[in-house]
Amino acid sequence: MTRPANDDATPAVAATGRPTLAQVAKRAGVSASTASLAFSGAGPVSDETRDRVLAAARELDYGGPDPRARSLRTGRSGIIAVVMEERIRDGFTDPMAIAMLDGIADEIGAAGYSMLLLTDSPDREAGGLRDAPMDAAILFGCSTDLDPAVAVLGQRHVPLVGVETTPRDGMRLVNSNDRDTVAESARLLSELGHTRVGIITLPLDRARTRGPLTADRLTASDAYTGLERLAGARAVFPDAPAMVASGSLIDEGMLAARRLLDQHPDMTAIMAQSDLLAIGAIQAAEERGLTVPGDVSVVGFDGARVDGLTTRTLTTVVQPIAEKGRAAARLALGALADDSDLRDQVFTSILRVGDTTGPAPVR
Repeated sequence: MTRPANDDATPAVAATGRPTLAQVAKRAGVSASTASLAFSGAGPVSDETRDRVLAAARELDYGGPDPRARSLRTGRSGIIAVVMEERIRDGFTDPMAIAMLDGIADEIGAAGYSMLLLTDSPDREAGGLRDAPMDAAILFGCSTDLDPAVAVLGQRHVPLVGVETTPRDGMRLVNSNDRDTVAESARLLSELGHTRVGIITLPLDRARTRGPLTADRLTASDAYTGLERLAGARAVFPDAPAMVASGSLIDEGMLAARRLLDQHPDMTAIMAQSDLLAIGAIQAAEERGLTVPGDVSVVGFDGARVDGLTTRTLTTVVQPIAEKGRAAARLALGALADDSDLRDQVFTSILRVGDTTGPAPVR
């Protein structure tokens, strides 16, 4: 019988045409289990052995173990979901959402996990909260109501971390002192002599209904972030009129500010619950010939860097958003590791005084 030409060498590919871990292990001269550990980084494999295994993998054009097999073996997907209330497209227009995602990705990537972005639509037939692969979930986005998402993921027994939300059983939290720092920015306006102040809020219901904030809408709202920031402003200006925006967008800030200035022409200051809303308010004031801060002072919230949209240094509350993302990721990873020492995290934001606030005009 004629001996196959390559009988004493590792075949280039398996019968299926796809290289296998066993072939990589044979070429590297190690066991399959050692090759697996070299890829996962989860075991006592020397640098020399790992380099040899990875070199063999490159020679065979082997990309790594099939994640589906890992999932079946470990019972985990290797995925941490990030659940955003707004549409993903809108989320990527918000520099704060991007900074949050960067912080999360830094932590979970270093731990060998992947990130899956989802919107909180529990009724989607496929690919949504009910059936998407995930080991843990981080919920954020200034949510108006997390309860539907929490209910679905709770049924799946997925560890949950909430960013800027009210406490819930079984959910770890990452929050900040929004109420206190907004109150501080309101006091700044008061010290500058402002008494006629308006507020532009983030969405306060799931429908993202824009318009004047009425007592009924306020009572019905569960929007933690918007309500906390509103409470801070009204601790100093209890009768301040408020306009609700449908999202953290510059156009929404313009629409809300126009209505406030139309309805209250004697208004001398606007407090916006995000920097994008504040930039919209500045543009709305300037389009009608008002100067900022000569005629109208504007305060924002976030401390976002918005290149090309304004040359001003916005007076705003600066929050450590990337650090909050990293903290949320660490809580999710800790929950997966059954860390009994996990603690909720509360971050401190600071007021930064820029050139969009000044003394109240004499009228």
